[in-house]
Amino acid sequence: MRVVNGFIAVALCCLLSGPALAARIHVAVAANFSAAMRDIAPQFEQSTGHELLLSFGSSGKIFAQIQHGAPFQVFLSADQEKPEALEQAGLGVPGSRFTYAVGALALWSATPGFVDDTPTRLISGNFNKLALANPKLAPYGVAAVEVLAALQLKQVTEPSWVMGENVAQTYQFVATGNADLGFVALSQIMHRGRIKKGSSWLVPPELYSPIRQDAVLLQNAADSEAAKALLDYLRSDEIRGIIHAHGYATK
Repeated sequence: MRVVNGFIAVALCCLLSGPALAARIHVAVAANFSAAMRDIAPQFEQSTGHELLLSFGSSGKIFAQIQHGAPFQVFLSADQEKPEALEQAGLGVPGSRFTYAVGALALWSATPGFVDDTPTRLISGNFNKLALANPKLAPYGVAAVEVLAALQLKQVTEPSWVMGENVAQTYQFVATGNADLGFVALSQIMHRGRIKKGSSWLVPPELYSPIRQDAVLLQNAADSEAAKALLDYLRSDEIRGIIHAHGYATK
């Protein structure tokens, strides 16, 4: 594991001896999809012989990096807008964009029993800090603000907000006890269909705009068969099963 351009990068070694046409693919991944991608990557490598270099961060930060020439080949965003904007700017390959996952939002506490399956704790105000991802950078932060507005709690709770650069940092604020509550991706707290620890409220999807997460092939990989193979792999039935197991829906 090493840091590349401010993001955590994971070099996943090839599990096969490596065919002559094996290639390295540099993939920028939205923070919320980290756990799922860490499960998917070894299977892709074993199946194809290609090597993945994964960089995780907020979609907003990754988007800015790409605009400034970061050498990513594939971008797995936490929204649709940024991949679409890259296409329109000539930085994404036209026609390559698709929705690889649809995210879900949860209100989570690391303390068992602190949250029930309703917004009661949030409405009561009986908590110290409320963590959410920065809505200027992260789509899950936008969704969190939409939920608070829908519940007429935005102004009331705003003094208690602590914002993470991305939803992974938001999760850490809650996991370490720096915030009693936090809006996180369901995928961060789910394992094999169950909440791993703590307590949570699965936010009804009608309270926020759908979190459709798009992938796009970037122009510097327009001729890369390996990068195209990864995008095809993400759409396979086998990988959709992994994505569902991490708390996402697929189109």
